[in-house]
Amino acid sequence: MTAALETDRLILQPLNWETVEKDAAQVQPLFAQWEIVQHLNAKVPWPFPADGVAAYYRDLALPAMDRGEEWHWTLRLKTTPTQIIGSIGLMLGEINRGFWLAKPWQGQGLMAEAVIAANDYWFNVLGQPTLRTSKAVANQTSRRISEKTGMRIVATGESDYVSGRLPSETWEITAEEWQSWRTHP
Repeated sequence: MTAALETDRLILQPLNWETVEKDAAQVQPLFAQWEIVQHLNAKVPWPFPADGVAAYYRDLALPAMDRGEEWHWTLRLKTTPTQIIGSIGLMLGEINRGFWLAKPWQGQGLMAEAVIAANDYWFNVLGQPTLRTSKAVANQTSRRISEKTGMRIVATGESDYVSGRLPSETWEITAEEWQSWRTHP
């Protein structure tokens, strides 16, 4: 079972079967916006379907969580814990982390807080040796979060995103590097 996580300002609430429909209804209008999805993997359909979030939760995310292959959390401010403002997920495989944050809450350092909590979970709870993430070079905000949290670029190339084929980067941090960064951020 995936644990809830907390930061100074956030609650990271794990996805669960009991609240999937209610959570999906809240996330759908926040996520289904070009500014949010344009730099996400091309697996995300665009135009985004009216039931896209519910289908993703039901058909992909929650079954992967049940299998112990993925861990997904909704992001909520501690001051408004019933309101979802974004999401972060960890997954086994070549790419290990993905996230998004709704526009009104961007630029406040909230996603960096969520990334630190998720990275701690990846290394300290799951015991994984390395965390990798891929992103479009054009996604400057995501790149800054990786830089701020001690990651480094290990590969470049091109990848397919919702907005098309773009230059991309793979970022990485090892468990040892993460522990060092946590000691001296």
